[in-house]
Amino acid sequence: MNRENKIKQYKKGYYKTHACNDSFKCNVCGRLVTPIGTGSFHRNHCPNCLNSIHVDIEPGDREADCGGIMEPIAIWVRKNGEWACIHRCGRCGKLSLNRIAADDNPIKLMSIAMKPIAVPPFPIERIEEMTRLMAGDGTLK
Repeated sequence: MNRENKIKQYKKGYYKTHACNDSFKCNVCGRLVTPIGTGSFHRNHCPNCLNSIHVDIEPGDREADCGGIMEPIAIWVRKNGEWACIHRCGRCGKLSLNRIAADDNPIKLMSIAMKPIAVPPFPIERIEEMTRLMAGDGTLK
């Protein structure tokens, strides 16, 4: 549905106060995504590959015209222990936060959460040398 039709069909902020029960086909993996059983009223990412589409300016407003693929790049653990996925738009670079849904792929979630450990942003074999350069004693204890 294009933006003009959305504006005609819904008042501003409609999705903030009403559940979005629309099913959609994932643009990345092709899976049919339904909102049933997710634990949320605003399904906006694929439970299989965790990708999303950039449709919101503010969460739930469905007013973004970008339409880029929102790739999951990190996991954030909230104070209450709930996990959230950080997405980055491949077209405009906007970052957004999405709650993890009940049916999200646990293997994909763990692989995103473990990425900084599995692929550190520095050469792991030089960690003792880097520790010495930062005024440490250079030993790993």
